[in-house]
Amino acid sequence: MFSSAVLAPLLLAGLQAAAVSAVPHIEAVGSKFFFENGTQYYIKGIAYQLTPDDPLIDEAQCKRDIVRMSELGANAIRVYHVDPTANHKACMSAFADAGIYLFVDLDTFTTQIEQTNPHWNQTQFDRFKEVLDEFQQFDNTAGVFVGNEVLTTAEGSHAAPFVLAAARDIKAYRDQKGYREIPVGYSAADIPALRPMLQNYLACSDKAADRLDFYSLNAYEWCGDSSYTTSGYDQLQKNATGYNIPIFFSETGCNQPTPRSFDDQAAIFGTEMEDTWSGSIIYEWIEETNDYGLISYGPSVAGPATNTIVEEGYTRQGTPSPVQPDFNNLKSQWAKASPTGIALSEYRKSTASIKAVECPASTSGGWAVDPKAPLPTIGEAYNGQTATETGSSGSSGSSGSQTATRSSATTTENGASPMIGVTNPATERLLAASLALSSIFGVIALWL
Repeated sequence: MFSSAVLAPLLLAGLQAAAVSAVPHIEAVGSKFFFENGTQYYIKGIAYQLTPDDPLIDEAQCKRDIVRMSELGANAIRVYHVDPTANHKACMSAFADAGIYLFVDLDTFTTQIEQTNPHWNQTQFDRFKEVLDEFQQFDNTAGVFVGNEVLTTAEGSHAAPFVLAAARDIKAYRDQKGYREIPVGYSAADIPALRPMLQNYLACSDKAADRLDFYSLNAYEWCGDSSYTTSGYDQLQKNATGYNIPIFFSETGCNQPTPRSFDDQAAIFGTEMEDTWSGSIIYEWIEETNDYGLISYGPSVAGPATNTIVEEGYTRQGTPSPVQPDFNNLKSQWAKASPTGIALSEYRKSTASIKAVECPASTSGGWAVDPKAPLPTIGEAYNGQTATETGSSGSSGSSGSQTATRSSATTTENGASPMIGVTNPATERLLAASLALSSIFGVIALWL
């Protein structure tokens, strides 16, 4: 039998473990993100595709990188490609301990929605679900993307309904499975000819099930010694004013001319934009051929890789060394960026008045989407004029030759479902904690 000297510490440890709260979730309310405690969440993120396939499986490397990310002041990462069958618990736990949240893309090079041949089929949907199934278990998963820069030209608007169809279906699947309401969004290329039609189309439905939970933009307009007006950020702000869902920069950080000053961060987190925009994600973590990196693990390696820590000519493991002065420039900008935001309790007083933005009308030679047309269903593809049934399975037809590496400011990587009522996950967690505490107290009572 256990003596009281042995049992008491064990019981105390059990009580402490049961009392420890999980990492607070991020939720989208109206046009803003909030922590569970009601504090507004602003994104200070890094695009973190350290390895091409999955950067979230090497616990030791994650922890080394987290030290530098925390030094920068980062509270989020964006990961473009993951292996949903891998074990991500150690890395995700380490990021959570550091207060760093994840925005993850659901697609792959072979399942992404493509502008040249847009379609939405069961193969794509199944892959998206696998990634969601894996990452919904982590409290610090802040959001998922159903696409990255699918539309890259003024003539690409016919692909927009397929992006929205993917969001609709993954949201319905999320709710059907009883997962918490992880926000579902899209990362758009910054194409002036598509502004603001694309962002408005993806958010304009009166039904929450048929619109995005957030919209984000990959923008590289603020370059060198620029300003809020010279860069065009004032127009981005104008287009986003009154937007009904959260909007943020999912990539930013122009690198010409060098060095990178990141002066745009002062505007994004300052009085010009903080009430509308929810922060930014800086492209990117590792220094590669495109010279966007904040961190290096050593010089580039010529010729074929000779070991597993070198991929595509760059060492991707070891001690992260800051690329200077860029690293310190961003660190300095973020240290000065302290938007106050608004308390959720106060913000909720105005959410009833938030209305969906007006749907953009189809125009000849311009935005070519009929806002009244039904969204594609699984198995439909674009035939040059409308979406048509093609069957519910098959690959997306991607060549798979694209990479997650940015070589210029723009890259080409990459019927409403019913809402199903489920038990509130927060309630389930409280119930489980109560039962655990009751059991422990019962053991104490018996022991005494």
